[in-house]
Amino acid sequence: MNARQHKMLVRMTPAQCRAARALIDLTQPALAESAGLGLSTVVDFEKRRRNVAPTSVASIQSALEAAGVEFIPEDGGGAGVRLRDRVGVPDEGLRPDELDATNDD
Repeated sequence: MNARQHKMLVRMTPAQCRAARALIDLTQPALAESAGLGLSTVVDFEKRRRNVAPTSVASIQSALEAAGVEFIPEDGGGAGVRLRDRVGVPDEGLRPDELDATNDD
């Protein structure tokens, strides 16, 4: 089994879809466009209004994965989402000399 086949075995849940969109600040219309689907398909899936075709769910999941989301399978700790490691992308946080009381939040 290759990595792509393994990834698709992790079937995304509606809650994971909502969480993934929030993680990358993506709207439902933008996700629908990215997945090549109608907005109602994304909305219906996330709200569990109807059974959405598995191919459509796979398209939504693929669009979110392409945007950097990784789906975590149910493994006793609960299914979830996270951002994929961005290997080679530098952390653009604050340098120590930039730390002061104004950025203590």
